[in-house]
Amino acid sequence: MNDQEIDDVDRAILYALQEDARNLSSGEIAERTGTSDSTVRKRIQRLESDGIIKGYSAEIDFQRSGYPLRMLLFCTASIHERGDMIPEILEIDGVVSVQELVTGDKNLLVTAVGETDSDITPVAQELIDMGLTVADEVLVRSHETKPFGTLDPDIHSENGN
Repeated sequence: MNDQEIDDVDRAILYALQEDARNLSSGEIAERTGTSDSTVRKRIQRLESDGIIKGYSAEIDFQRSGYPLRMLLFCTASIHERGDMIPEILEIDGVVSVQELVTGDKNLLVTAVGETDSDITPVAQELIDMGLTVADEVLVRSHETKPFGTLDPDIHSENGN
């Protein structure tokens, strides 16, 4: 796990990076956190090396980029194999994420995107060919995300933490 406890400064840095990692400089984050630019850079480096920050990625609007279908495929895998299968599932064309679920018999949630049904159907077939059971398929109209509020220093201080 991580070597050090996450404190309010770390939380504020994580919140800022969730908001806009691409455009916020370490100096701007330092202003928000009341620390120095070098402190922010060192903290980010530690958060990365501890595996808390796993990477940086662009949030893509698949629909606007020409891939209007987003399909959630709820799958069942052997409990002992499900985690090991994730890298192989991510190699399937059209798969953009895999979540390991720990309750219920549907224990993998695979998200695939495509332009047409004929892009998504092969994903389900490849999952079946891997030995998974595709228990349910759900077509998603929209998907929005936001930064995790508990990391917001303003909310954190309002709650007396």
